[in-house]
Amino acid sequence: MDVVIVESPAKAKTINKYLGSNYVVLASYGHVRDLPPRDGSVETENGFAMHWELYGDKAKQLKAISDEVKKADHVILATDPDREGEAIAWHLLEWIKGKKGLMPKGGATRVTFNEITKTAILAAMGRPREVDGDLVDAYRARRALDYLVGFNLSPVLWRKLPGAKSAGRVQSVALRIVVDREREIETFVNREYWTVEASLATVAGASFVARLTHWNGKKLDRFDLSEVVAAQQARADVEAGKFTISAVETKPATRNPYPPFTTSTLQQEASRKLGFTASHTMRVAQSLYEDGHITYMRTDGVQVAGEAIEQARAVIAEDFGGGENVLPAKPRHYATKAKNAQEAHEAIRPTDLTRRPGSGISGDNGKLYALIWKRTIASQMASAKMERTAVDLTDAAGKATLRASGQVILHPGFLAVYTEDRDDAPVDGEDADDTRRLPKLVQGEKPQVTAARADQHFTEPPPRYSEASLVKRLEELGIGRPSTYASILQTLRDRLYVRMEKNRFFAEEKGRLVTAFLERYFEKYVSYDFTAELETRLDEVSAGDLDYLTVLSDFWKDFSPKTKEVLEIRPSDVTVALDEFLSPFLFPPKEDGSDPRLCPTCGTGRLGLKTGKFGAFVSCSNYPDCRYTRQFGEGGELKESTGPVVLGDDPTTGQPVSLRSGRFGAYVQLGEDGAKGDPKPPRASIPKDMPVTGEEHLDTALQLLSLPREVGLHPETGSPITASIGRYGPYLAHAGKYARLTSSAEVFETGMNSAVAKLADAAANPGRARNAPQALREVGPHPVSGSVIKLMEGRFGPYLTDGTTNANVPKGEDGMALSLDAAAALIDARAAMPAKGKKRPTKAPARKAPAKTAAAKPKATKSVKK
Repeated sequence: MDVVIVESPAKAKTINKYLGSNYVVLASYGHVRDLPPRDGSVETENGFAMHWELYGDKAKQLKAISDEVKKADHVILATDPDREGEAIAWHLLEWIKGKKGLMPKGGATRVTFNEITKTAILAAMGRPREVDGDLVDAYRARRALDYLVGFNLSPVLWRKLPGAKSAGRVQSVALRIVVDREREIETFVNREYWTVEASLATVAGASFVARLTHWNGKKLDRFDLSEVVAAQQARADVEAGKFTISAVETKPATRNPYPPFTTSTLQQEASRKLGFTASHTMRVAQSLYEDGHITYMRTDGVQVAGEAIEQARAVIAEDFGGGENVLPAKPRHYATKAKNAQEAHEAIRPTDLTRRPGSGISGDNGKLYALIWKRTIASQMASAKMERTAVDLTDAAGKATLRASGQVILHPGFLAVYTEDRDDAPVDGEDADDTRRLPKLVQGEKPQVTAARADQHFTEPPPRYSEASLVKRLEELGIGRPSTYASILQTLRDRLYVRMEKNRFFAEEKGRLVTAFLERYFEKYVSYDFTAELETRLDEVSAGDLDYLTVLSDFWKDFSPKTKEVLEIRPSDVTVALDEFLSPFLFPPKEDGSDPRLCPTCGTGRLGLKTGKFGAFVSCSNYPDCRYTRQFGEGGELKESTGPVVLGDDPTTGQPVSLRSGRFGAYVQLGEDGAKGDPKPPRASIPKDMPVTGEEHLDTALQLLSLPREVGLHPETGSPITASIGRYGPYLAHAGKYARLTSSAEVFETGMNSAVAKLADAAANPGRARNAPQALREVGPHPVSGSVIKLMEGRFGPYLTDGTTNANVPKGEDGMALSLDAAAALIDARAAMPAKGKKRPTKAPARKAPAKTAAAKPKATKSVKK
């Protein structure tokens, strides 16, 4: 009997169907070992020796594998055919070797296949090989680098920059790309320009549009018509002109089909066409691959197997006909152009192209499959054939020249099946003329101007990145690998360094501050060129052209002293340096030339960057006498506030109601600030969905200051029902019970009947009654109690919980990398501590396992030194 080990149970189930009874197919559920998140996992002073530790939550899977391997004649490691799959196979092999007597007599071999079909799997079984040492070395280099950066750089951030969570070798560079685009947008100065167009009609009555290209003997550049007077004069000259067609130029054009999908292009097109995030695209693609519907989805190769090409051509002939304008005489072959392409397997394609879209694959799987099928089929179709026409029209008075252009698709070719989307619209209508269709026009004809218009335009800043355009930018720069982009972008969101609005990345305050810190103190390690060059060196390791220890040594000899240097800098000095570095962003020049750092409240203090427990903010140098504060990077109307904005007077008290900016955002206040030690005047934060920006919003401000609002008395209990806005949003309250409201406006609009119904629904569905915080990560079941341990984001940082006990993640450790055993130990240690106000017990009580599900605690795994 042979044991086949793969990563996922779905893949194991599919493969099991194709192999006979002489095989047992088991899943490892991904990686079985990793570097433990503690100091010394990579011994930088001992040749970068790496200490691997088994995942605590893999005990059940490893026992199942061990039990079957003991009875096996031979072990076959059939993990994915990429660098990560090779690493999983190596970890499994090292674990088997490390357990005395476990390796079967027949030994262990490695097989790979690019698709989970019977033909591919049986063929792979006939071509066993050894684990690829070069790919494993590349994996070890990457993992060690990520560990060294994360384990050394993240603690520097925690100590010097309150609120920062983590930094990463590629993650921080991707964040910088987002922040750099934000800076471009903020510093962009738009320019006005005008265009003039004429509507014309031929003698036969056909109409078309032409644009002014020359005026008063000068060819017009983009900004030559920069103000309305000149534009209107040009429009008048065009409207009065008598034009003759002086030239007609017609050129044939072709557009070739796109190559089949790679990981990167699939993520981009799924984002544009289907609205999928990169991580969701990869999850769906993984499912399609494991079900045997598509080839392996982590690849930067565009080549396709010969039998697949022949099958595609047969499908094209059957579905679209076999003419030369549909099916080219010879098959198309594509070559990879990506820099340093290493996992250059086949492109992503259906395993069976006769399985058309809609053939039993539904939901998101069906949508993504259809996209892959169309792209593959289109890649083997004929080029689109077009005819492009350009017509010049000259004014008899010589004042103006017009040009009309357009194109006609003569034969759509591959466009009948697939058209690649553009992530961003053409700037200022570029290429718009090419989409127009012109009537038949001949030289010497004199069409009549029926109307003319002058249109005002303004240049626009570059658009913020979408997932598709950010993935494309990372690939262009040679940063990271396509297979890692999904997890990188998700990490940026999880760390709250960025937010998504209308499918675009916006840099958050934390992200901007972290990027500024890294640019100021670790500029080399977040530079595009350095990161891309390091990626190139890692690819050389994969190819066997460079020793991975050389890469690690070269990196560490500069990085280590730099981290030690920055650790010696006082946090106050870091704040001063960041204040100077971020000055153009925090204190941009004012139009009136006044000092942008002058405090708008006291008029004498200087504004500067400060950091506190909850992050960065801007405050006055005259604190505590002046308590002016402003959020870091605060946008909107208050970004350049000149101080409190009086909205009006409260008709009841006669006191002024003012709009103010604080370190936690905008708020409204009733009355003036008192002396130090006096009670604070009534204040109310401004919800994001209820803007208060001027005098016309006095009523809104008074409503906010009047909260909580009493809706009425509950008809059953007689207790009051109140509506208000809290830390987590708008809500209803009654006798200690709560119900969420969907908008702040509902706080003031909800009536008694609706309030009673909402409270009843919340009581009947407590899981939906509040917006429960989402776990950052499920670590795994507690080895003794069986309760699931989760990593949560708390007010004072990440913490672990098993539903009963909460334990803080120790400073200097990354909660996302904690092993199950380490997490369980923290939970147990916290559970053994006395509650506040109680005496410490002489001996901590042992945590008892449930009576029916008690299981022996797995033995601690030994670190394996490699």
